[in-house]
Amino acid sequence: MPPLDSSPAGQTILAIDQGTTSSRAILFSKEGQILSIQQKELTLFYPEKGWVEQDANDIWHDTKWAIDHIADETNVENIAAIGITNQRETTVLWDKKTGEPVYNAIVWQDRRTADYCAKLKDAGEEEAVTQKTGLLLDPYFSATKVKWILDNVDGVRERAEAGDVLFGTVDCYLLWKLTNGVVHTTDATNASRTMIYNIREQKWDEDLLALFDIPACMLPNVKNNCDDFGETILDGHTLKITGMAGDQQAASIGQVCFDKGMVKSTYGTGCFALINIGHEFKASKNKLLTTIAYQFDGKVTYAVEGAIFVAGAAIQWLRDNLEFFDDAAQSEKLALSVADNNDVYFVPAFTGLGAPYWEPNARAAITGLSRESTKAHITRAALEAQAYQTHDLLDAFKQDTGFEIKILRIDGGLANNKFMCQFLADILNVQVEVPEVVETTALGAAYLAGLHVGLYKDFDDIAQNWKIAETYKPNMDDETRTKYLARWKQEVARVLHA
Repeated sequence: MPPLDSSPAGQTILAIDQGTTSSRAILFSKEGQILSIQQKELTLFYPEKGWVEQDANDIWHDTKWAIDHIADETNVENIAAIGITNQRETTVLWDKKTGEPVYNAIVWQDRRTADYCAKLKDAGEEEAVTQKTGLLLDPYFSATKVKWILDNVDGVRERAEAGDVLFGTVDCYLLWKLTNGVVHTTDATNASRTMIYNIREQKWDEDLLALFDIPACMLPNVKNNCDDFGETILDGHTLKITGMAGDQQAASIGQVCFDKGMVKSTYGTGCFALINIGHEFKASKNKLLTTIAYQFDGKVTYAVEGAIFVAGAAIQWLRDNLEFFDDAAQSEKLALSVADNNDVYFVPAFTGLGAPYWEPNARAAITGLSRESTKAHITRAALEAQAYQTHDLLDAFKQDTGFEIKILRIDGGLANNKFMCQFLADILNVQVEVPEVVETTALGAAYLAGLHVGLYKDFDDIAQNWKIAETYKPNMDDETRTKYLARWKQEVARVLHA
């Protein structure tokens, strides 16, 4: 098959984007345009209520499949470097000698350690955790997932303490496989999501390791987001891996949110909004997370993040479980087929409520149903919920940071849904911008890799690539907005107190 790209030698970048529902490889030009994309859907397993798992071998094999198919249709010698981005917090433990996972990957959505987290909160441990990690004591993060595997899978703790079992988030596991077991390294953004990494001192924290009873010998090295992460062989060519970041931080870089106060929000399986707060750590007072946005040359830029567990997953649920439509893209037409939501509200707390509520035991609810309610009203309510959830986040952002947010840059699958985008602008009362290249997560990883090998001089060089595809301006009166938000708050309260 003839190559698809005609870029000059060494002027393309390969991004690995391993997400919750799929593994992808995307080839970008230096200008940030997509030259080729390969994708394979990933199966999630639900062995018990609240448990979410993946086969780590599938994660690797699907990623390798995507990479190999890119190699089949492009000039591999044109690839300057590889960048990796990944679903964060998802936890993999594997045998150091064989590379075989000792248990399924426990996904970020998993809630099995909720009771354990509650006990630690009751014991007064959360404040110390937050001051060191910027995080809240929640099953979402990696630490309690690691502890669960160590405590519940026969023989694993003993092997781990002997140095025979390694821990990593998905980026780390993929890097280990790509380098044939040579490199056990993660980056600062992924480390910052484990709940055992001190983001103020940039190191694994001994007190937190003791709290969660995790052996330090399991842990990877931590590097800057632009660094020498190792080499891999692709189609007979040796390629350097020089960029790595967790998916939401990578998306923030792909949206070139390099200045304080800039905000991006990604609408994928979940919704994650980040606001750049600069070089000073600041713990949230509104149940948001402080995290590392990126780290270059040892210098950290922080972000405040709001995490919503269910965004696009609500539309997937309507498609797969209720069979409202065959393709998620049809949700837009269905929502627009009715004049309003007919008083139907959808609180999509399938895996608890994230920021700013952090209630792991909350459960989803569809309220206001009547004989007139149709699947169109429910679908519209599911899309409207994304705006309401984001409003809760941005309101907390403003209280925490003092920044007046006037522009929101968005990406992810739901950014293609024009109804959702317009309703988002209306409810937030801000301008919503969608870039030409909506694959900003993979693009951010590509930018990091390219920056390290000299394809880009600096942030300003990267920022020149960013272009707007769609702009949505608010078109709702204050009275209507206030009425809708008051009703949303009422329905959230019902879920929280059910």
